[in-house]
Amino acid sequence: MKLSLPVKIVIAIVVCLVIGLSGSIATNTSLTTWFTTLNKPSWNPPNWLFGPVWTTLFILMGIAAGLIWHEGTDKGDTRAKPAMIWFAIQLILNLLWSFSFFGAQSPILGLINIVILWVAILITILKFKAIKPAAGWLLVPYILWVSFATILNISILYLN
Repeated sequence: MKLSLPVKIVIAIVVCLVIGLSGSIATNTSLTTWFTTLNKPSWNPPNWLFGPVWTTLFILMGIAAGLIWHEGTDKGDTRAKPAMIWFAIQLILNLLWSFSFFGAQSPILGLINIVILWVAILITILKFKAIKPAAGWLLVPYILWVSFATILNISILYLN
């Protein structure tokens, strides 16, 4: 059975949101306990902002992944499979960051993870842009937010 582009996009969005929800479990357990004890920079966003931002980013990621999935299955672009493998790698690293920073309560593990995540996102963007430029551009807000999160992670590590 051949899936239409909208169906692929919906499936990809759901997968991304489920991964995000899974990561939020580790985050929520420490957000009101351990995280409150940390020194944070004055520019640390309020906790309520992270949910809407991540939800938006996961939706954009799902749209991008759906577009690439479609290029690979319906249009036969052989570059789609390696691009989707990189997408899966960065998605797993995204999930692992929540468990390394919040679950393990370790800013240093979080920093190591988020730097590797940033590189994986960049590779994914480049691979997606080569196949379908719009898909690559949809991931730009994501890498910008992860860049901000990396600086925040470094600041928290430094202050504690």
